[in-house]
Amino acid sequence: MKELQIIQQKLKAPKGQFNKFAGYYYRSCSDILEAVKPLLGETNCTLIINDEIIEVGGRVYIKATAELKPSEGQSVSASAFAREPENKKGQDESQISGAASSYARKYALNGLFAIDDTADADATNDHGKAAPAAKDDLLDKIIESFSMQDTIEALDAKLAKAKTTPYKDDQRMLDAYNRKATELNTK
Repeated sequence: MKELQIIQQKLKAPKGQFNKFAGYYYRSCSDILEAVKPLLGETNCTLIINDEIIEVGGRVYIKATAELKPSEGQSVSASAFAREPENKKGQDESQISGAASSYARKYALNGLFAIDDTADADATNDHGKAAPAAKDDLLDKIIESFSMQDTIEALDAKLAKAKTTPYKDDQRMLDAYNRKATELNTK
């Protein structure tokens, strides 16, 4: 499918969420959806995501399916599963189901659009305890996120998130922010 190939090649879904406790950025389902919407318009495709509840061995799983439908031709889909925990302190049942749904949807979208999360702390579960080189990757991701903003308000929101990281006073980060702010203010 030509449309899927175009989307997979052009899609840039930044890790727009930050886990303050563990100190890492991660990509959410909504980050992926926000990044893919313009490409859906460009390729004249529709994206549909559905959840199905499945019980296996007394455990409840959410099966999320992401389906890409072009205006003409065959659709293509990818599915992913997430298991609801037996109990999660501080969450009611709807929150538990919602979290499992979001997780399954994220990985269904990852599969459909060939997004690799293997370097994600969410995938590796190192929770911010990676080697120092990984911290440099975080700085690179912060700087990249600045370059992708279209408004000064969005840029300021990214700076606010970046200020919660170990790089809050890093000159390279501040320089990248200032360059983009200048660019946006001259438009």
